[in-house]
Amino acid sequence: MPRVLRILNRFNLGGPVWNASYLSADLSPEFETKLIGGHEEEGEESSLYIPESLGLKPQIVPNLRRSVDPTNDRRALKDIRNIIREFQPDIVHTHASKAGALGRIAAFKEKVPVVVHTFHGHVFHSYFHPAKTAVFKQLERRLARKSSAIIAISDMQKHELCNLHKVAPPDKTHVVHLGFDLDRFQQDQDFRRQSFRQQWRIKDDELIVAIIGRFAPVKNHELFFEAFAHMLESSEIKARAVVIGDGELNAQLTDFCAQRTLNSGESLDQYIIFTSWIKDISAVLPGVDLVALSSNNEGTPVSLIEAQAANVPVVATRVGGVENVIREGETGLIVAPGDVSAFSQSMQEILSNKELRKRFAQAGYAHAKANFSRERLANEVATLYRQLL
Repeated sequence: MPRVLRILNRFNLGGPVWNASYLSADLSPEFETKLIGGHEEEGEESSLYIPESLGLKPQIVPNLRRSVDPTNDRRALKDIRNIIREFQPDIVHTHASKAGALGRIAAFKEKVPVVVHTFHGHVFHSYFHPAKTAVFKQLERRLARKSSAIIAISDMQKHELCNLHKVAPPDKTHVVHLGFDLDRFQQDQDFRRQSFRQQWRIKDDELIVAIIGRFAPVKNHELFFEAFAHMLESSEIKARAVVIGDGELNAQLTDFCAQRTLNSGESLDQYIIFTSWIKDISAVLPGVDLVALSSNNEGTPVSLIEAQAANVPVVATRVGGVENVIREGETGLIVAPGDVSAFSQSMQEILSNKELRKRFAQAGYAHAKANFSRERLANEVATLYRQLL
């Protein structure tokens, strides 16, 4: 039985943990997998419950952290090399940037036969200063040359990696969309809608827009808040926003909403509900009427996949893999990044038209199920492993 060492950046809530956990569980018994990664960062919610719910026992590598720190990084590299020597994997498969760098370097030094890396997003714009970004690109190019295969999670991401940033050659880069257990989003929807709205004291006639994700600059929550405020000012729509997540910009974002005054003289924060992290998002989505994403950069946004699986329309910025997730004009609307007016108008168009919401909702689950199931994910990755071995 081939052995796979699967390495994550950290066990925080997000698509990479779901992806790595499902692969670790679903590729058994053909492949024996060991899953390792770092702790969640301050302001993040732990996601260890995800692999543990699938019967997995991940190993924590304490020195594997998000930020660049030469001392911690050297320690993490040593830790990973020791794990490789003990586990003796046939394949090392890394997920996301930090794990991808340290994990692949360790695998090369330990002469692991097959080394695979999945880009869940990338840091080649909207994250760092151009000089720092250039250094990361050079590192990723060197790592890609020595890797057995590169996985992009969308067609757009492959285009960016291969053609725009020239990080990896097209013949070595394989597109494998993320996969999830989507049937759970169809269960007990009426009950969950009622429960969620009662918990947060939301009236039956209020329309709810949700935005889900960590409070970080790349997520550009301020664009969403401005667009939402503009919609309230320019329409008769009775709506509130539910903001699910937390992170480094918590104080800044809550202060932004408190300081933003509407034409009516009211403060924007009267229309905003900050929930912090909610682990079971399937208990939330039936209670909302629209899911928004305002990011400057994305890989494959999980919140949009889950929203469509729960029959919720979406509005998002045209970045990263968004166009591969949404069927534009069928399950949601896409606008240019940074365009407050277009974002506001798109939200207003969906919220003001009950028939449009119903049509988008009905198409959402079928689209998500056809393209983002965990069964499809496991089959495609298993096929790639067999080819590489």
